[in-house]
Amino acid sequence: MRDTQAPLRLALHAPDGRMGRAIAAAVAEDPSFVLDQERPELLVDFSSPDGLRGSLDRAVGAGIPLLVGTTGLGEGHDSLIADAAQQIAVLKAPNTSLGVALLADLAERAARVLGREQWDVEIVEAHHRLKADAPSGTALHLGTAIERGRGEDCKEELGRSGLGLTRETGSIGYAAIRGGTVAGDHDVMFLGPDERLILSHRAESRAIFARGALTGARFLVGKPAGLYTMRDVIDAA
Repeated sequence: MRDTQAPLRLALHAPDGRMGRAIAAAVAEDPSFVLDQERPELLVDFSSPDGLRGSLDRAVGAGIPLLVGTTGLGEGHDSLIADAAQQIAVLKAPNTSLGVALLADLAERAARVLGREQWDVEIVEAHHRLKADAPSGTALHLGTAIERGRGEDCKEELGRSGLGLTRETGSIGYAAIRGGTVAGDHDVMFLGPDERLILSHRAESRAIFARGALTGARFLVGKPAGLYTMRDVIDAA
């Protein structure tokens, strides 16, 4: 059993990346954590889909929890994560913001209440010009929350273009905007007859994701092997 008075030793799989540097800055301001690339108690990966296998192998080999914040993952990556989660605690978080975790919860509740026949759903997201994947992992995560609320899989309508387009009832539309230095904006729009419900989140800096990652790291310590999400984190708060 670890000494709960000692700082949690955390390693970064991609310490020189944008999120790696943001998490390092957050650790420097939080005495309950310390960076230790050699003898970590927990590993954090905000690298790339190609780097995922390396972080999984390291975490499983060391028998330590892993927080995966990498986006742009496919079904093959999900299988790798599921396999690792049989041996260690893994937190898969396409967005580590606590505000976004609450947004997903609210979107799920709204989808459960509002009928699919009369209420269309559109998810609009904006990110900086260097983001390589679209729709964002967070947008897709919000779509999954809506599917849970509806209790069904929904057709995705991505980046519409052309003439004579018709919207399929019950589908989820996604629109992606790229430019400037936007840290991350997400709008979940429920469009009904004569009214609209819009749930929004605005990220003003990567610091919110870094702080959320540390909250997720605290949650993972001592957890049994399994796959966890940021919803588990906020439910435990």
